[in-house]
Amino acid sequence: MECQECHKRKATLHFKHIINGQEAKISLCEMCAKKKGYITYPEEGFSLNDLLSGLFQTEGLNLGSTGTAKANQPKHPQEVRCSSCGRTFTEFKKAGKFGCADCYASFGSKVEPILRRVHAGNTKHTGKIPKRAGKYIQQKQLISSHKEKLKKLIEEEEFEKAAVLRDKIRELEKANNHNKEAGGNT
Repeated sequence: MECQECHKRKATLHFKHIINGQEAKISLCEMCAKKKGYITYPEEGFSLNDLLSGLFQTEGLNLGSTGTAKANQPKHPQEVRCSSCGRTFTEFKKAGKFGCADCYASFGSKVEPILRRVHAGNTKHTGKIPKRAGKYIQQKQLISSHKEKLKKLIEEEEFEKAAVLRDKIRELEKANNHNKEAGGNT
């Protein structure tokens, strides 16, 4: 489809306007869309700070947990400030950087929903496991997980299940120690 403005280039952007119930569609090339003011962006591109700032742009709209606007809440809540370095959440949004390690705790409730959105529902970074030590690390994580389950089973007085899990943990630890000593963590 060709640009409806210059009729020279291919239309890559398609806009729909609804004014007074009347719908109008227009297809433009990137250059014409920029000339008309439909799109604006800096010539040098976007930085990571621009991206983070864009993710945090929710001012003026207070969203509830359901994602719907809440009309009865104030539009500008009390400014959150880090107790250690004094950086405000607004300053963090502009800079795209925390001032100190305590900013994570101070701004956590505001940052967590954005992290969930960016990281497909996760807020905990698990990292990558190196190939050489991968099996050993995975076994250690499994042992740790089993030990947590074991504690719960003991608290719940599920002693038979706890004994089975205890034996499984011992087997995993024995195999893990054997692999580590034999250099089998490659």
